[in-house]
Amino acid sequence: MDDGDPSEFAPPRPGTRELEVGPALERIESVFAVYETRIEDERLCYYGEPLQSPEQAVRELWPLFHKDGYDLELTTREGSFVLVAEPTNVGIDGIPWTNLILLGLTILSTLFAGSMWYHIDPIANPGEMWRAWPFTVAILGVLGVHEMGHYVMSRYHDVDASLPYFIPIPTLIGTMGAVIKMNGRMPSRKALFDIGVAGPLAGLIATVGVTIVGLHLPPVTAPESVVQDPGAIQIQLGYPPLLEGLAAAFDQPLYRDDPATAVHPVVIGGWVGMFITFLNLIPVGQLDGGHILRAMAGRSQQLIAALVPGALFGLGAYLYYVSGHSADSVFIWGVWGIFTAVLASVGPAQPVQDERLGVGRFLLGILTFALGVLCFMPVPIEIIQ
Repeated sequence: MDDGDPSEFAPPRPGTRELEVGPALERIESVFAVYETRIEDERLCYYGEPLQSPEQAVRELWPLFHKDGYDLELTTREGSFVLVAEPTNVGIDGIPWTNLILLGLTILSTLFAGSMWYHIDPIANPGEMWRAWPFTVAILGVLGVHEMGHYVMSRYHDVDASLPYFIPIPTLIGTMGAVIKMNGRMPSRKALFDIGVAGPLAGLIATVGVTIVGLHLPPVTAPESVVQDPGAIQIQLGYPPLLEGLAAAFDQPLYRDDPATAVHPVVIGGWVGMFITFLNLIPVGQLDGGHILRAMAGRSQQLIAALVPGALFGLGAYLYYVSGHSADSVFIWGVWGIFTAVLASVGPAQPVQDERLGVGRFLLGILTFALGVLCFMPVPIEIIQ
């Protein structure tokens, strides 16, 4: 007579109960022996012991919970292991008032900054600021397309991401850029790569389009009073190879040697897109370049990231001590040296599924970094008095 599997007649563990939500308990127990289950503030909590290494247990269970709409982590409480599954909400929940308010403020701040590129005094003639709308459209266009590239790819991979938050600030361009906020774990290296690379590539396509349009618009001529003013401050932008190449390809001048004439402000919008692309592709921490390199190189990305701050400090020192540029012109690399040091200490995103990328994605990553190099300029902004 076959008595069957003794485990079929074993009594249930004390306190264990099947939850009405989340994955079936028997699917979890193939990896994690559950002693007790609870629901705490909408989070599913499974108390028990992993049947393999904790990292491997999370790696195997995470897709199961992710499919049911939960983000999963393994913690310890009072000496016990606890799987904590927190519900995720991929998509827009209600009207994004914060995003809209920041967008409105950034429109105003870029109109204010852009009017000065048109030689309009926004304080004396605030009613004339609207004439800088092409500059505002160019700036918000390249920044918005960049961030929406991240957002769309986040939705594709079921990663919870916010809409872009634009950052208004009184600078030469009226903004510090835009960011999106991502919540929860990154599913895989593929998702990390796709989300990281989508922003720079989408933004660069928009940047090239904006630059080409701007190069064909008439230049802006400074008033004679400004040209003849000995106390006037002149701002000179460095042009990256990509901008130089587009100007040459379309046989359009950049007016370097004419103090009274400058490119149309829409070209400045393209310049911003290129500069933002380069900065975001610096391969460190949570920057786009850090995401891409982490997906390409695995954990060795952190070794490369550790060299980045020193390289930026070295660039600033070379430009100041050897090339003779002013401190104002190279100050930005000191700031970014500090910023990247902080990012490197925090580290990159760690995907749950840490498998290698395919050849296609790897080659696309190399191409993306190469495009970033074309957006580099040693001295982005130089103030000439």
